[in-house]
Amino acid sequence: MHDLVGRVLVVEKGKVACLPEKSVTLDRCRFCAHSTHFEVQGKKVISPARAYCSMSGASDEVDLKSVTTVWCDDIQGEGYRSIMSIIS
Repeated sequence: MHDLVGRVLVVEKGKVACLPEKSVTLDRCRFCAHSTHFEVQGKKVISPARAYCSMSGASDEVDLKSVTTVWCDDIQGEGYRSIMSIIS
């Protein structure tokens, strides 16, 4: 399984099921405060949003076309939340 509390979202056609009734593009997902990690070519990397918000250093650029899975800690069903509300 995985070592994080939350959801593991499978990428389909460049989108993930952010909420049951709403899919979002990975472009939005990379700026979402809930995204914690992306899987790129079998490697789990910290999401750009999480890296920025946690001050853990900038992550390498994520090739969104290669992302197959997104780890998301939105267990309350809030949906997309931009990191801009956190950093401003």
